[in-house]
Amino acid sequence: MSAIFRPKLFTTLKGYTREQFGKDAMAGLIVGIVALPLAIAFAIASGVSPEKGLYTAVIAGFIISALGGSRVQIGGPTGAFIVIVYGIVQTYGVNGLIIATFMAGILLILMGVLRLGSVIRFIPFSLITGFTSGIALIIFASQIKELLGLKMGAIPADFVDKWIAYASNFGSVNPYAVLVAVITVLVMQFSQKITRRIPGSLIALFITTGLVHWLHLPVGTIGDRFGAIPSSLPGPHMPSLDLATIRQMLLPAFTIALLGGIESLLSAVVADGMIGGRHRSNTELVAQGTATIFSAIFGGIPATGAIARTATNVKSGGRTPVAGIIHALTLLLIMYVAGKWATLIPMATLAGVLVVVAYNMSEWESFRSVLRGPKNDRVILLVTFLLTVFVDLTVAIELGMIVAAFLFMRNMIRSSGVTRLPVNAAEEDALENYTAVPAGAEVFEITGPLFFGVVYKFRDAMKFIDHDPRVLIIRMRKVPIIDATGIKTLRDMHADAVKRDIKLILSEIESEQVMTELRTSRLLFAIGKANVTSSFAEAIERSRLFCSGSAQHR
Repeated sequence: MSAIFRPKLFTTLKGYTREQFGKDAMAGLIVGIVALPLAIAFAIASGVSPEKGLYTAVIAGFIISALGGSRVQIGGPTGAFIVIVYGIVQTYGVNGLIIATFMAGILLILMGVLRLGSVIRFIPFSLITGFTSGIALIIFASQIKELLGLKMGAIPADFVDKWIAYASNFGSVNPYAVLVAVITVLVMQFSQKITRRIPGSLIALFITTGLVHWLHLPVGTIGDRFGAIPSSLPGPHMPSLDLATIRQMLLPAFTIALLGGIESLLSAVVADGMIGGRHRSNTELVAQGTATIFSAIFGGIPATGAIARTATNVKSGGRTPVAGIIHALTLLLIMYVAGKWATLIPMATLAGVLVVVAYNMSEWESFRSVLRGPKNDRVILLVTFLLTVFVDLTVAIELGMIVAAFLFMRNMIRSSGVTRLPVNAAEEDALENYTAVPAGAEVFEITGPLFFGVVYKFRDAMKFIDHDPRVLIIRMRKVPIIDATGIKTLRDMHADAVKRDIKLILSEIESEQVMTELRTSRLLFAIGKANVTSSFAEAIERSRLFCSGSAQHR
């Protein structure tokens, strides 16, 4: 477990200096301020009360930094979870969300313990771009009500139904809400040209809140919608679990865990590139799981690594997990001191913040780049994107992975082949060493992985033998891996060869994985070690003995 769980905090504290603490403290303070409006906005967009986003940012943010495998990762609620959390709340209620979040934390810890951190990182880029862009579009669509100040009831969960409902209520547009949202977006976009020290979202929040409050503009606020925001953390409460509940919430929990693992490791990889570091993926998963569990215990929502806040941390000078810890403590202090003032924030301001977040999440340049790329990637991208938007994120990830797996297998099958050598006399002269093949011997070469997807090629190639040879040589120098189906095929071929009095020789097995599988399956013993040669010349020499009848069959 020590090799799996090694928090970066303990590593970076060795030789820690007062100068670095100053940089970390400033970075943590800035990121904490940046996280304030985002935590509230993400919670509201997810269908829960605003304080739950703050609880998550404080508790999960602290644990992710204290126990995580990245030097600069900032954790908390993110836009990626809005779609999942909103759907769970609509279907199972807030209590169901807490249970799913708690279970997801356990799954994330298991992923880390089972060392799946490196595996998650190999999820296709086209799939990640597809569901990320889909989430961004859904976030944008979910904010139209607040952007326009529409007077309407609950927003439908279905994407198409949302726009139908907006269209039917378009006559109730509030121009003041539109003005506040536009000001928010413009300030966030252009404030960075004036100062990078103060977050654009915070500047927009102060400006628009002041305008609405002092000019008494008829724009809905957090207080109008949710009432007072608690100024302290709640007490812990363990969710009650039984077998029926676990079965019901397993799929939502798995989706939260998978998305949380992907997002956190993506953020850690981005951070590595910015600071020239190297994160510990399995430690990060354990930390994310622990943070998610405690977030649920304190009534929060799912948390993961936040790419934008992590980048802000790095740009502000943060280089150790101390910055992330200070970010969480900053949010906690803001809750205690100024939490009551958050009720004055206009809903249109939060909608404007989320529009900018959605735009940044959309990765439209990456989306366009993938569309111009290989056909397989285009298929994965569009399948995942369309399913995310029009069906469900869980279905999108599951089917996206299935499509990616099938397309990958198809590519592997295309790159694999079985060839009978020499094919004819003309080719024989061009093929090195093949002129030495004795009469009565047949040679086949397998190229690429020998797995269930290409076994049919092997069997079809064997059908070209129109007579029983004395020796059958299988060249395997270009076979990197073999699976159980490949082993069974070789075993069946050997059994058939024994019945027909044909000697089977396997030549040039260079892959350690292939040789290990042959040993483990006892197929190496059945064929005979002498009939598994390291070079083609040895295989030819061995076949010459059998074809001349001077060797004993083994």
